[in-house]
Amino acid sequence: MAVTKAVTTTDFSGFLKPEMAEAYFEDIKRVSAVQQMVRQVPLGASGIEVPVVTSKATAKWVAESAKKESTSAGLGLKTMKPMKIAAIVPVSAEVVRSNPGNFMSLVRDQVAEAIAEAFDAAVLHGTNSPFGANQALTNTGKTVALGTTAENKGGMFSDLNSGLDLLVKDDKELTGFLFDPYAEPKLNTSVDTTGRPLFISAPTQDTASPVRSGSVLSRPALFAKGVRNGVGVGNVVGFGGDFSKAIWGTVGGISYDVSTEATVTINGQLTSLWENNLVALRVEAEYGWLLHDKDAFVKYTIK
Repeated sequence: MAVTKAVTTTDFSGFLKPEMAEAYFEDIKRVSAVQQMVRQVPLGASGIEVPVVTSKATAKWVAESAKKESTSAGLGLKTMKPMKIAAIVPVSAEVVRSNPGNFMSLVRDQVAEAIAEAFDAAVLHGTNSPFGANQALTNTGKTVALGTTAENKGGMFSDLNSGLDLLVKDDKELTGFLFDPYAEPKLNTSVDTTGRPLFISAPTQDTASPVRSGSVLSRPALFAKGVRNGVGVGNVVGFGGDFSKAIWGTVGGISYDVSTEATVTINGQLTSLWENNLVALRVEAEYGWLLHDKDAFVKYTIK
């Protein structure tokens, strides 16, 4: 009779090549508002240099046979380097033993959510960011407090439009919005000067996805948890701006391993896996982020 080899923790260690890791990165993107709104580019292990326009070329009318003056467009290079991000997911040993062959699938969603939250927090608010100074959208010098304008003078709609006004006066564009669900009730209750709802239909079209799509000021808007950095006065609940001014990428592979003996931090406490009959999965990936122009964005805060 054939004997099936027992599954050990070493069976859960290895490296997923890019073609195998693609599904995992898609899971992460599915719960990351930033990754869905911002363009992804290929990223090598040593990073990439990205050409950026620092000033525009100009054109002039000239008479026939007249000298044509040359104009110069300012071009520069910026570097996007990959940075490592890791997630550790502890689960009970009993759960692993009950379905050892499907262990990775059991924690896949948790890993995706953890990495997506850390990525969005870094590039939106600079939280534990490895990407350097002025690489978070919150570093913009443009801020609008929602709830500033009286309802009889345009209310929330006027506040949103004030963000657009700040952008166009600085020769910037508004291509979309990112909002936390915390802002959605405020948008739903917005009324015009006669008391009629400004948003006849809800600003979001779906309700089940982790990142929900909609429309605000006739621009695409995404609503997702983690966009805000708090619920108090002055906390950010959304961003608007030109999302073509940022890019992101992944190196492509994912490394993973499992431990039953390490000591990990759980809810702020150092915890022995062995003493508590736990198994921890550690997943590591590499992401790059580059924000070309922080002032191409406006942040919306709570009044």
